[in-house]
Amino acid sequence: MESQFRTVIRQKIIDSQAAPLPALTRRDVWLPAIKGKATAVIGMRRSGKTSLLWQMLADRHAAGMERDGLLYFSFEDERLAGMQLADLDLLVEAFYSLHPGWRDARRACFFLDDIQLVPGWELFARRILDSENIELVISGSSARMLSREVATSMRGRAMEAVVTPYSFREALRHAGHEPATPADRLTKAERSLLGRALTDYLACGGFPEAQGLDSRNRTELLRGYVDVVLLRDVIERHNLSQPQVLRWMVQQLLGNAAGTFSINKFHGDLKSRGVAVSKDTLHSLLAHLEDAFLLSSAAVASDSVRRRQVNPRKVYPVDTGLMAVFDRSGKANTGHALETVVWHELQRRGHETAYVRTAAGFEVDFSARSPAGDEALIQVCAELDDPATLAREVRALQDAATASPHASLHLIALDLSPGLPRPAGVHLHRAADWLLSDAPTHGSSQT
Repeated sequence: MESQFRTVIRQKIIDSQAAPLPALTRRDVWLPAIKGKATAVIGMRRSGKTSLLWQMLADRHAAGMERDGLLYFSFEDERLAGMQLADLDLLVEAFYSLHPGWRDARRACFFLDDIQLVPGWELFARRILDSENIELVISGSSARMLSREVATSMRGRAMEAVVTPYSFREALRHAGHEPATPADRLTKAERSLLGRALTDYLACGGFPEAQGLDSRNRTELLRGYVDVVLLRDVIERHNLSQPQVLRWMVQQLLGNAAGTFSINKFHGDLKSRGVAVSKDTLHSLLAHLEDAFLLSSAAVASDSVRRRQVNPRKVYPVDTGLMAVFDRSGKANTGHALETVVWHELQRRGHETAYVRTAAGFEVDFSARSPAGDEALIQVCAELDDPATLAREVRALQDAATASPHASLHLIALDLSPGLPRPAGVHLHRAADWLLSDAPTHGSSQT
C-alpha cells in the first residue's frame, strides 16, 4: 500500500507543479503573517477556500518564488483513501526527491487541501513546521473535521484566514464591474449602476457558483449547500437524534435574518408543539451551525457576561442569497439583507461587533471596535427618504452615544436624498460607497 501511495503522491506533485495557474477572481481575505505559524484557511463549504490557496500560491510565484518550491496538494482523491499518519512522510520525501536542492537550503511552501482526511495529520503538520524549512498553508472541510477544527487542532501553531462568500467588491470584480476610481469620483451614471449592482447583490448573495444564475437555479444550488451542511457537518457528525428540531431552527434563523433569536422563546414554541428537547441541546445546535459557518450571531453590547448570555442574539446568515430560500413570506427584506452585508463587512475588517439596546429602549444595529481601537455606532437603514425616518435613526444613535462617548456615529442607507438635512455629528453613507471604502468608521458625511 505504501508503494501505491508513493507512486500516486509523486505523480500528483509533478502534475500539480506542471499545471497552469488557474485564472480566478481575486479575493480580499485577510491573511495572517506570523513567523513559525501555519495558515489555516477556513470557511463554509463552497465559499472558495481552494481558490484562495491557489491565489496565495500565485502571489508567491509573482513575487519571484520559483514554481519548484510551491506545492498545492489535495488529499480529496480516492487513490489516497486509507492514508494514515505515517504515510504523510511520503509527501515530504517525494517532494524533496524531485527538488533535492530545496531541502534546508531554501524555504518551500506547501498548500495542503483537505488534509483532515488523514487521521493524525496535525502531528505531521506541527512536526514539519519544526523540522523542515517549509511554510505551511492548510485547509479542510468535511464531516470528519470541520474547517474551524483544522485551525484549533494545531494548538496554537496556526492562524486562521476566514473565507466567506464574495463581498460586494469581490462580486463586482467577478462580474468585471469593480470601479477603478474612488466612489466620490464616479459619474452619476456610474453611481446609478453601482446602486443597481448592490440591489442585485443583496438579493442574490456572493457564493461564487451562484453568480449569474437565474432565480430557480440559484435557489436550488443554495438549498443544496444548506442541506449538505446540515446533513454532513451537523446531523451525521454529531449523531443527532432529533434532526427535525435542527431543521426547524434553521428555518427560523435563516427565515428571520438580522432578527433576534431567543433560545428560551424557541424552546417554549417547541414545547407548545409537544416536542421534548432541552435548552442545552438547543444551545448546542446553534453552536454547531456557527461552527459550520452557516450563520453567525451578535450578542448585546455589555460589560456584563450574564447580560450578554441572557439577552437574545441577532443572527446573520453567511450569505444574503439564503434569505430568499428560507423566507416563506415571499417579500424582499432589503433592510435586513443590507444589515447582514454590513455585519459581514465589519467582520472582514476585523471589528469586534455587537448590537446595542439602550436603557430608553432604543436599538442600534452595531457597536464596532476596529483592530486599532476606534469605536463606532452604526445604524443601517434601507430607505432614508424622509426627515422623520432620519430623525428616528439619529435619535437611537444619540441615545446609544451617551454610554459610548468616544464612538463616532454612522448611518448607512441604500441612497441619500439631496434634500435630507445633515445631522451634526452623524456621518451619512451611501451603502455602496461605504462597502467599497477602506475606512468604515471614519470620514465626513457624504452626499
